[in-house]
Amino acid sequence: MTGPKKICIHGHFYQPPRIDPWLREVLPEGSAAPGVNWNQRILAASYAPLAWARRRDGHGLITDMVNCYEWISFNCGPTLLSWLETADPVCYARILEADRQSVCRWGHGNAMAQCHHHMIMPLASSLDQEVQLAWAKADFQTRFGRDPEGLWLPEAAVDTVTLEAVVQTGFRFVVLAPRQAAAVADLDGDNRIEVNESSLDIHSPYTVLLPSGRNMSVFFYHGPLSRAVAFERLLENGEQFWQRLAKAARPGLLSLATDGETYGHHFPFGEMALAYALEQAKQGRDGLELTNYAVYLAENPPTRQVFLHEPSSWSCVHGVERWRADCGCTDGGHPGWNQRWRTPLRHALEVCKARIDDHYFASGGQFFKDPHKALLEYGRLLADGMDTQHFVRDYFQPGLSPLRRQQGFNLLTMQEWAMCSLASCAWFFDEISRVEPLNAMTYALRAMELARATGAEDFAPDFLRIIAQAQSNLPDKGSGADLWDSHVLPRSMNLGAWTLLGLLLLRAQDRLEESKELTVAWPDTQLALFIEKSTATERLGKGRLHHLRNDQGKAFHWRWEEGPLNRPWSDTIYVRPSANERGEVSEIVFTAKDLAWNRKELIVLSWLEQQDRQWWKIQRAFGARALGHFLKWQEDQDGQNQEPLWRAHLPGLVWSFVLGSQPLQEPDEFLYFVRRHWQPLEVFNARLNEHLLTMLAEKKPDWPFLGRIMDRIRALGVSINLWAVENRLWEMGLKRPEVRDLAGRLWFRC
Repeated sequence: MTGPKKICIHGHFYQPPRIDPWLREVLPEGSAAPGVNWNQRILAASYAPLAWARRRDGHGLITDMVNCYEWISFNCGPTLLSWLETADPVCYARILEADRQSVCRWGHGNAMAQCHHHMIMPLASSLDQEVQLAWAKADFQTRFGRDPEGLWLPEAAVDTVTLEAVVQTGFRFVVLAPRQAAAVADLDGDNRIEVNESSLDIHSPYTVLLPSGRNMSVFFYHGPLSRAVAFERLLENGEQFWQRLAKAARPGLLSLATDGETYGHHFPFGEMALAYALEQAKQGRDGLELTNYAVYLAENPPTRQVFLHEPSSWSCVHGVERWRADCGCTDGGHPGWNQRWRTPLRHALEVCKARIDDHYFASGGQFFKDPHKALLEYGRLLADGMDTQHFVRDYFQPGLSPLRRQQGFNLLTMQEWAMCSLASCAWFFDEISRVEPLNAMTYALRAMELARATGAEDFAPDFLRIIAQAQSNLPDKGSGADLWDSHVLPRSMNLGAWTLLGLLLLRAQDRLEESKELTVAWPDTQLALFIEKSTATERLGKGRLHHLRNDQGKAFHWRWEEGPLNRPWSDTIYVRPSANERGEVSEIVFTAKDLAWNRKELIVLSWLEQQDRQWWKIQRAFGARALGHFLKWQEDQDGQNQEPLWRAHLPGLVWSFVLGSQPLQEPDEFLYFVRRHWQPLEVFNARLNEHLLTMLAEKKPDWPFLGRIMDRIRALGVSINLWAVENRLWEMGLKRPEVRDLAGRLWFRC
């Protein structure tokens, strides 16, 4: 085989479902400490660094910043992107822009779509396959502004039925592991040869001829090279990484595929090794050229067909048993544990989903013109590709009351969470008490609640009967039914829980005021509270809970027995909703100790952030006055008198020094004190980055003042991370003299 040597590096970016199905927020996760949650932690370690990957010279100075997404093939899970859009809109925009740039360069974009909820498609019902693919396509079109060409199958799990659904939705190709290929042949079926991972030629795409008469193109990645990147520390050295790529390349396409989080999260600074390799390929070193799958397919249509092992996946040598049986595939963390819990967990969730489907279609005709069509198009609404008003006009029955419309949306949301419960992550690891299986059961709980709210019977007894057969490897955790009682049911939200959560957040943020409407907002819900009367131990008021697609809201009165501040979970709320249609009223009683752990932690962190803001005001005020009090040292003095007291205010002192408006005069005693005691502070770095970014965003930035700030930072001689400021300067363009001058005072080679 002759011709150019092409290379395509693919990153699969995805996080297990973490969103709270009542609040629609990703709440704190204990295992992510010191981060708030795993999404945020991996954003800082991987997603953002890949968008601004540094290349440095031998002195550590920045010579280039690479948006790796612009040069690699990638897919991002829709649930991850929806979170990222709000959590870090700058990084999110950088990813979208990378795809646009690749389209401009090559005519085909780097981004591929991914099934919406990372469901194992060979195990999914035909309805779920259809919906997952429709939602994936709608999400991709909304975010990237074009039709997707390729699809990343969750865990690369595939069979013929799955490929029929994929091609029916309009996708052109998928990417699989080489060991998923069983045989290859000419397009007419001649010259069939059995293959394995070692003998399969992965340098060209293949086609799968489907029973329907249609076909699906398939790329296979390089197995050993991909494993070396993911598990063998190949990313420790950029040149070593490149040498392996160059050695494996030959005429045709060399592609490798790993979890995108490999770069930076699994291997710190892995994004720098990737950026180095991408730069070598951009320069044409060793005759290699960068491309993506869609470009290569357009230029090199398949000339052979492939027959697949069915069902098969990239992370289970037993097919897809990892997601339904005790097959032995785990992350290897606990060799003595079993995974017999997988079977009853899948059975319980599948039975729940089947009943959800029956209820949806039995009831949907009351609300929708076409229940099936409404379900398929709901993904566009989730992606903000359509507003609620247009969705109601196009898919709801005309003339429905606000209450009836809310019931219709409850049916759609019920389907959303029921599908989310079947995401692959619940079975991937080795223990049912992990957060992923608990989240899956939580999504099922929410789906069952919405089913009951729209007239269905209670599915929970049958669910519990099945899940009770799942036994934890940890004796104190018990069965799946025990975990349901101890970890899942406490997450449910009634009107009392909503009200008390809102009041405790308001108190944590010092926002409790009488005679004023107080609002607490979540993505899908708004809680308005009004305090009518306060005493030393209780408060009384009224409120309204309003969900995004409910035009009326729910009015109620409340009484809050407020516990002592040093016993934060001793509060009790009494809520009396407005009368129902029969005029009946039942009081809801809820205590703070019954709040789920992550909601308690949400309150704790809100309180902590408020205290930190107050502390920081004191620090800055002290620092502004205190710098001049560093007197010249006497005789053999080598430190400050009462140095521990000065050290307690070090952040405020450094802030005042860095942002001082006078020309730099180095007070040796102060600089010595800082260098002696400074410890890198992430919170301080974040504050300084934010302040400097605000200055840079001004219509006419004060460049001389910014330059003095940079000089002072360098004069300190301590570690202050200005990562976000460096990114902004790079985006502004170092060809501008004032930007170039400022960058040169930082850590750029200009």
